[in-house]
Amino acid sequence: MSENYIVSARKYRPQTFDTVVGQEHITTTLKNAIRNQHLAHAYLFCGPRGVGKTTCARILAKTINCENPTADTEACGVCPTCVSFNNNTSFNVFELDAASNNSVDDIRSLIDQVRFAPQQGKYKIYIIDEVHMLSAAAFNAFLKTLEEPPPYAIFILATTEKHKILPTILSRCQIFDFKRITTNDIVSHLQGIAIKEHMIAQEAALHIIAQKSEGCMRDALSMLDRIAGFTNGMLTYNSTMEHLNLLDADFYFTLTDHLLSQDVAGALLQLDKTLERGFEGDVILGGLAEHMRNLLLCKDARMAKLLDVPNDHKPMYHEKAGQAPPSFILSSLNVINDSELQYKNATNKRLHIEMCLIKLCYVMAAASSAPVQHSTASLPAAQPALAGEKKNHSLSSSIPAPVPAQNINKPEPQVAAPPAPASSAPINNMPAPAPEYQTPEPAPVVVQPSTQPQQQSQPGSNRRISKNILGGLEDAINNAASTQVEKIELTYDKVIEVFEQYKTKLRAENKSVYHAQFSSMQVEMIPPEEVRFIVNDDLVDAYAKDKRDELIGYFREHTGVMVRITTEVRKNENAPVQVKVLSKSEIYDEMAQKNPYLSQLKDGLNLQIDY
Repeated sequence: MSENYIVSARKYRPQTFDTVVGQEHITTTLKNAIRNQHLAHAYLFCGPRGVGKTTCARILAKTINCENPTADTEACGVCPTCVSFNNNTSFNVFELDAASNNSVDDIRSLIDQVRFAPQQGKYKIYIIDEVHMLSAAAFNAFLKTLEEPPPYAIFILATTEKHKILPTILSRCQIFDFKRITTNDIVSHLQGIAIKEHMIAQEAALHIIAQKSEGCMRDALSMLDRIAGFTNGMLTYNSTMEHLNLLDADFYFTLTDHLLSQDVAGALLQLDKTLERGFEGDVILGGLAEHMRNLLLCKDARMAKLLDVPNDHKPMYHEKAGQAPPSFILSSLNVINDSELQYKNATNKRLHIEMCLIKLCYVMAAASSAPVQHSTASLPAAQPALAGEKKNHSLSSSIPAPVPAQNINKPEPQVAAPPAPASSAPINNMPAPAPEYQTPEPAPVVVQPSTQPQQQSQPGSNRRISKNILGGLEDAINNAASTQVEKIELTYDKVIEVFEQYKTKLRAENKSVYHAQFSSMQVEMIPPEEVRFIVNDDLVDAYAKDKRDELIGYFREHTGVMVRITTEVRKNENAPVQVKVLSKSEIYDEMAQKNPYLSQLKDGLNLQIDY
C-alpha cells in the first residue's frame, strides 16, 4: 500500500553501531567509551551531509540508556527503554533542530529542562542538529550549561559547518570528524538493500550511483529508490546512466578513437548525436576530462587504486591507455581544461566545443613530432633554454635526413673551441629545434643575466612536451609549417629589415599593443648571431620577452639563422618628461600662489572649490 511506503533512507537507517557504514573510527571509539564508562558530557559530530552524524547520535543515546546491553556493547532493542526509544516516546531523549529553534528563548527552555533528572534510565540526552545555526546570543546562553551540566545530562551536537561554531563551544566538546563514505562501502551497502528489496541491480549501475552520491549515503539511497521506480526494480548500467543524465563510457571510448585517428568528421558527428540527446556542453567536457584522467592513471600500476570506475570497464581503460601516448593525454587535458574555463563566457557554445574537439584531433599529430626534441640527447653539454619560451612554432616543419644528427655528434673539441665558422657549420643543417632546447654554442656564450632563471632545462619532462605540443597546435592544424631556409649572412641591415617585417606582421594581425611597444625599441646586432633589443623600461622589456619565442622562429624562417634574442633596459635621457596631472584643489593652490587676490575674491564671494 502506498501509504505504508517508507523511503530506503529511513527504512534502512542503522539502528546499531555495527550497521553504520564507513565510520568505524567513530563507532569503535563510542563503544569503548560506553563499555569503560568514560562518557563525556558533550560531543560534537561534524562532517559532510549524509554520512551518519544524526544516526550515530541517536544510536549513542539509545545505547547508553539500554538496560541490557549486549556483549558487543550494542542496544538490546527489547528492554522498555529501547522500546520507548524506537517508538519515539522516550522522555530521556530530546532532539532540537537549531535551524528553526536558534533563539535565546529556545536555549533557555532547553536549559530549564536540564534541571530535572530522568524518570527512567540513567541519562537525559539532548541532540541538537545543525548547531551552527544558533545565534551568537543563544551560544552565549548555552555556554555555562554546556560546560558544567548535571551528571545525568549529555549533549550531542551535530553540524556540517564546524568552522561557524564559536571556539568556546568547541573547547567544551569531544569532537568527532565524520568522513565521506567510500564508493566501495556504498556499493556493498546498496547491494544488500537491493537483495532485501528484491531488485536486480548490476554492480556497474550501483557503482555509478555511489560515484554520483559523492560519499553521501542518503543521496545514494534516494537515487536507488528513484531509479528503481523508473526501471521497475531492474537497475542496469544503461538505464542508470540515462536516468542520472550521464554519458556512458562507450561514448568517450568512441570519441577517443576518433581523436587518436585524427577523424575530425567522426568526432563532430559523435558530438552532434550527443547534443541531440539533450546533453549540455559542460557535461561533455567534464566527462571527457574525467575520461582522460582515467587513461592517464592506467599508465602506471601504482596509480591503479585511483581509478574509480566499474570493474567491468577497467580492462577497456587499460587497453585504450596503451594506445594513447602520455603526451597526447597530457595535452588533451590542458586543452579540455582551457575549454571548460572559457565555456561559460562563450557566445556560441556548440562552436566552442567543436573547436575543442578539432584541436584534440590534431594533438596526436603534434605529439608525434615531440620526439624530435630528444634528438639533442647526444649533445656533449645541453645549453639552458631561453627564458620565457612557451610555444613551438615549427612542430610540422620538415625534418632532414640523419645529416643533423651526424653533425651534432662531431667531436667535443669543436663545441668547446672559441667561435669559428667550423663550429657553427653543423647548425646550418639542423632542423628547427623545440624552443626549450638550444643548440650548443661556444662556452663564453651563455644566457644573459637579464633572462629568467633556468627552470626549463629538463628535456624529459612530459609537462614541457605537453606545453610545446599545445603551442604548436595551430601550426599543426593549418599545416603552415615553414620549410628549411638556407642560412644567409646575418648583418645589421638584415636584422633591421626582418624586424620591420615582423612589426608589419603584428599590425596586420591587429596586435596594436605589441606593435606600439616594439616600435619604441631599438635593435643592436652582436656578432655572430645575437640580436639585442634596447627598451626604455621594464614594461616594454616584458613585452619583448613575451614574444621572444616568436621572434626566434621568425628570424629562423627568414634568415635560416637560429639567433639569440636578448633585451637590455636603457633609460632614454631625451624622453619627454611626463607632466603631472593636477587636481582641482591643486590647480587653485597654484593659481592663488601666483595671484594672492584670487584667494580674497574666493573668500569675499564665499565661493567653494568643486572637488
